[in-house]
Amino acid sequence: MPSKIDRRSRERVVTKVPVRVRGAAANTELSAQTRDVSTNGVFLYTKSRMAEGSDVELVLILPPELTSGDKCWVCCHARVLRVEQGPGQDFGVAAEIRRMDILPEIPA
Repeated sequence: MPSKIDRRSRERVVTKVPVRVRGAAANTELSAQTRDVSTNGVFLYTKSRMAEGSDVELVLILPPELTSGDKCWVCCHARVLRVEQGPGQDFGVAAEIRRMDILPEIPA
């Protein structure tokens, strides 16, 4: 069986952080958890199936490995590239990040 071709253009950082996912229809919001993330892509697990080709908004904390040394909140505009059956009832979702905006820190 041939091995899968890795199409990633940037190195991904393995990190499990919660993600808030909003679909193009602003009334849909899902929770998810990353498996890995880079500056131009993310793979996450969610309980709800997402449509390939759909545009989504992702809000998450980027790990220090992808920033200048500090964790930071970002809002990513992404397109779902692939959806696969994940572990248990979860779906694995690969998405291409098209734009990333750093969110301001909210004082506690």
